[in-house]
Amino acid sequence: MRNARVMTAIALVGGMALSGLVAAEHGGKITPALHSVDVTHNGKTVTISRTSDKKAVIPAAYSHTARHCPPFCIQPMQIVPGVETVGELEVLGYLKRMNDGDRTLIVVDSRSPDWVVRGTIPGSVNIPWNKINVDVEGAFAVETEAETLNDILQDQFGAKLINGSWDFRNAKTLVLFCNGIWCPQSSINIRTLSKLGYPTYKLKWYRGGVQSWVSVGLTTVRP
Repeated sequence: MRNARVMTAIALVGGMALSGLVAAEHGGKITPALHSVDVTHNGKTVTISRTSDKKAVIPAAYSHTARHCPPFCIQPMQIVPGVETVGELEVLGYLKRMNDGDRTLIVVDSRSPDWVVRGTIPGSVNIPWNKINVDVEGAFAVETEAETLNDILQDQFGAKLINGSWDFRNAKTLVLFCNGIWCPQSSINIRTLSKLGYPTYKLKWYRGGVQSWVSVGLTTVRP
């Protein structure tokens, strides 16, 4: 009987040790088959991975749950008919395609610079929402200069202005995000772009934004 108890104890300890090894082996993985994604950010290679630090917590800036509405109202799941709402894995897929040389894509951080300095998604480009916005919506009623918007559409998004009308046939696919499901900045931009005629199939919306990104421990970078 005593030998049986000893063998049971050894088996339990061995099982715990094995579980620890398995946890260590899989710590930091994004999915069972995906450990990390390399992207280019400001000319440098950045590896996006998921933290394995068991003590890691959501940054304080994204931990608040009480936010005034308007302007910080919960956004719908579909912002504009035809515009796909995507999650973290889809964003990572777009970033990988960009890093592999696909120049038909751009991931856009729509937030104001004061938020970007706290950290952004590696591989994204910051185009503050008020440089695109031409709508009036709640406390975010800020008009942008037409020349600035035209420059962004042509120089960064690849659209062409022909005889006073926009040609979006060779325009890039845009993946836009801001702070989270309570942040209207990227959704305002998507509405604006769709009203200008930007094809909805070329507009993707990461609704969860940076708050969702950091909540699952994915890498961020500061300017």
